[in-house]
Amino acid sequence: MWAMLHATVHIACLCAAWCRTCDAYAPVLQQVAAQLVADGLRLQVSWIDIEDEAELMGDLDVETFPTLVVADAKQVRFAGPVTPEPDTLLRLLRALVVQAAPGEIWPAVPAAVEQFAGRLRQRVAPA
Repeated sequence: MWAMLHATVHIACLCAAWCRTCDAYAPVLQQVAAQLVADGLRLQVSWIDIEDEAELMGDLDVETFPTLVVADAKQVRFAGPVTPEPDTLLRLLRALVVQAAPGEIWPAVPAAVEQFAGRLRQRVAPA
């Protein structure tokens, strides 16, 4: 049904320990990611508390929680807040990962988001 991805797609959920919406989002993200992985997608999911991970965050300023950053090996595909609803998240990730055309060019994001994605890729790269 879905084409197997050859490259890993990184999904970072940017949250804060005090955010109750983020608490509700954690199981939703886990459920949707597990479903996509079971369907053959290669995902690297990171749950990042922005206050505990200041070095990783760099100059990236998060104003709305939770915020997702979805990036492949070359570029950021999405950066923005997402409501904690499984259907919404599943539709978004399918559009970004499954239904995307090979070599698709994504809208530009601020430099701080690209820099964050670069640090995230390095952090989770195999040793």
